[in-house]
Amino acid sequence: MFLDIIFILGGLLLLYYGGELLIGGCLRIAQHYRVSPFVIGATVMGFGTSAPELAVSLLAALEGSPEVAMGNVVGSNVANVGLVLGLTALLVPVTIDKVRFRLETPPLLIASFLLILFVWDQKLVRWEGLLFLLGIGWYILRALKDEEDSLLQFEDELKWFRGKPIAFQFILIVMGLLLLVAGARGMVLGGVNLARNFGISEWFIGITIIAVGTSLPEIVSSTMSALRGHGEMALGNVFGSNIFNIFMVLGATASIDELKIQEPIQADLIFTTALTCMLLIMINMKHRLQKGGGVLLLACYAFYVSAKGLNLF
Repeated sequence: MFLDIIFILGGLLLLYYGGELLIGGCLRIAQHYRVSPFVIGATVMGFGTSAPELAVSLLAALEGSPEVAMGNVVGSNVANVGLVLGLTALLVPVTIDKVRFRLETPPLLIASFLLILFVWDQKLVRWEGLLFLLGIGWYILRALKDEEDSLLQFEDELKWFRGKPIAFQFILIVMGLLLLVAGARGMVLGGVNLARNFGISEWFIGITIIAVGTSLPEIVSSTMSALRGHGEMALGNVFGSNIFNIFMVLGATASIDELKIQEPIQADLIFTTALTCMLLIMINMKHRLQKGGGVLLLACYAFYVSAKGLNLF
């Protein structure tokens, strides 16, 4: 048991620093090519911060733990909206341009409702996974059509690697990915073993410990972006990360090995989609997310984890 805890804590540490290296390299490359703040958040940061979920879910599925793979994605999406944006809004108001919001809302809604449609029967087969992968291709191409210039500065991001050439940033990305994979393996091993030893549902472990652990990069990057006055980037990070989690993570996982979930997850699917819709309604009202909204999102996340822990649904 002690070794399992070491695996989880060590995995979290590797995920955190792997995410830091990956995000730092991606941000500098995005800055170099001058793309818009939301696009940086929705594509580069969205992909980078979803890498832990991808690594964890792939390894969990290949090791015969589909509940951990699916629970990781559902739990991470709930954590991204409730925990990540909740904490971010508590620190500083998060704003987004009205036109940008209208453009970027449909992909998130499409991904969220396709998740319910495909996984309602508690399985995700290969053709559905391949369709999800087509979805992420469509999303990336759509986002890259944005021609807005960016003058973003990330002076404090990874100070010890500042000023390095673009080629070095690609090395940082590779190093970050390696750390993420190693950390993911540690978390899967430790989390699954603990669940089995204590008779705890692997689904609950997936939506709590592992989901929060793999959401650490989102927490760091979103709060850092908002504090620097780039609220659109923080929102883009969460929008993009949730879309990548559904389309890329579940798509890649199901394409390799079909996911069949034993535990009823319909309530979880409804909750994560309802929370996403609530977020969009809140933002649409004033095109900003303030402290009150942050408190509400955090309360929803706390309710979800508590309800799952008490087996209320």
